[in-house]
Amino acid sequence: MSELPQIDRQLASLKDWQLCAFCTALSERMYPNFALFSGLVEFGDSRKLRTVLDGLWDRLGNTGSKMNFEVQLGHIEANLPDLEEYSMYGAMPARDAVLALVQTLECMLTADEELASEVASLSRECVATFIEFSEADDQLSDEELIRLINTHELMEIEEGFQQNVLDQLKAHKQPSKALMQSLRTLAANDGVSSIGVSIDD
Repeated sequence: MSELPQIDRQLASLKDWQLCAFCTALSERMYPNFALFSGLVEFGDSRKLRTVLDGLWDRLGNTGSKMNFEVQLGHIEANLPDLEEYSMYGAMPARDAVLALVQTLECMLTADEELASEVASLSRECVATFIEFSEADDQLSDEELIRLINTHELMEIEEGFQQNVLDQLKAHKQPSKALMQSLRTLAANDGVSSIGVSIDD
């Protein structure tokens, strides 16, 4: 995962609205990870996460959204699965999705570059953990594991996705409904998440 410093440098040049849009796009792409887990184990409220994501997109697109993001923080944090209670792997990407949305809401409130960097790292780490869980074995050395993760198709897709979002944001000086719709469609990825799962799985 060698691209993170480059991502950080690019985030440093973004305006507040661009930082928020970047985080929202990454949270959108991670959302199915929570929705699938929530449906399987009947935990949490995926509809609440969906509503908040919709509210974020609406605010970014200047559609007149009146959602109180500070109030929503508590509602979203209540959906964090306890990894000690849920030992199954699916709880981990589900938790990552909720954490990303929490940080996205905080970024919407404070427009903090470090929060955007944390969401970028969290999204990448979620993919890396999935690759390790699904394909690594105990025989791999640390160097081989790092090489497996860095060269894996899912990680290449993740890095390409983050860069694509940044490129679209940097090409616009002001937010617009059309730009947000484009980013939202890209991030939704026909319902397929960052680790290749969908709500229909």
